[in-house]
Amino acid sequence: MPPYALLDNPVRRYAWGSTTAIPALTGTGPDGTPQAELWMGAHPSAPSRLNGRPLDELIAADPDGLLGPDTVRQFGPTLPFLFKVLAAERALSLQVHPTRAQAEAGYADEEARGIPLDSPRRVYKDRAHKPELLGALGDFEALCGFRPAADTARLLDTLGVLAPWAAALRTRPAAEVLPALLREALAAGPAEPAFGAAELATVTEALARTAASGGPYRKACAGYARVAEQYPGDPGLLAALLLNHVRLTAGQALYLDAGVPHAYLRGTGVELMANSDNVLRCGLTAKHVDVDGLLAVTDFRTGPPEVLTADARSAEFPSPAEEFRLSRLRPGDTPVRVELPTPQILLCVAGRARLRAPGHPDLDLPAGASAYLRPGAGPVELTGPGSELFRATTGRQGGARTGEGVAQARKGWPKSRS
Repeated sequence: MPPYALLDNPVRRYAWGSTTAIPALTGTGPDGTPQAELWMGAHPSAPSRLNGRPLDELIAADPDGLLGPDTVRQFGPTLPFLFKVLAAERALSLQVHPTRAQAEAGYADEEARGIPLDSPRRVYKDRAHKPELLGALGDFEALCGFRPAADTARLLDTLGVLAPWAAALRTRPAAEVLPALLREALAAGPAEPAFGAAELATVTEALARTAASGGPYRKACAGYARVAEQYPGDPGLLAALLLNHVRLTAGQALYLDAGVPHAYLRGTGVELMANSDNVLRCGLTAKHVDVDGLLAVTDFRTGPPEVLTADARSAEFPSPAEEFRLSRLRPGDTPVRVELPTPQILLCVAGRARLRAPGHPDLDLPAGASAYLRPGAGPVELTGPGSELFRATTGRQGGARTGEGVAQARKGWPKSRS
């Protein structure tokens, strides 16, 4: 059995997706409908196919062979990560993910209360946490973590809105005031909103005006203004104003741990996460918002988000997650040697790469194609001048080496927040 095989990956079609980005990457051509995510992995709701069979079924039939005994001992007989290409034309919902302990407690509580897994009011779909890492493939815009309180107060002063919020942010501890402001924005339902249509319209107009007039908040306000246009009347806009506005370029990444509120606004990137579906939403959505549950899991520390940068040659994006590691590989003129201590997925995002192993046929990976590499099958040589790939694997040691060694992108992780 070769150490590598092509994957056939499903596309998820959500309303916020781009009609062109994923077709352009895979070379399939647009069909006029939004294509939001390309899934690579063994998630049971949309598994990749390997040699015509669902990857989750193949793993269940031979976990040691497809995952390796070490991975099975650590994570059980399932691939512990899910790898995606995410292409956002519109903003995704503002959301938070729980810790493992919070997920286990929340799942047990909803099971005890008899809330069906497919209920729209169900929050905890499994017992796992969901750390994630987003690597930009081009210009990418997001919201991530709470902005320093004094800076948010200055933003609100510039907009000329929510003066009581600005005063509270200037005079009270952030850990005390931010939960209160988030509750005020989200707690009341549509029948009794804390902020009516007139107040939200005033905020929207102020955002558009500030985005057009220049100044230090121009880019952030342009992003917020698009959110307001896409989700008219959604109080999640007010929650979004509390968060850092982040712009990434190709090769930069964000790591999002439990409790960090975030939303992806637009752009295309690769997303690697633990294999979980637990999401607590806090706006920009028509789905259920559990305000009490949200406040219980949200991390209200403030500070600028960490932007991780990969080395130009071959690097791993640092993260503390046990379930996954993400690397950016550029073979260039020197082949990259990929060791196989753990299960891996290689995705080509530019050019054409080639996988080679002694005694086995070569495997070509054009842009948009991906391959599954099974552990314990010996090293694989990766070539392809001008190509660029992203590599997903578990958090255990092992990796890709060049003649110059592996460059580790440690800058900026972790950075303390106050």
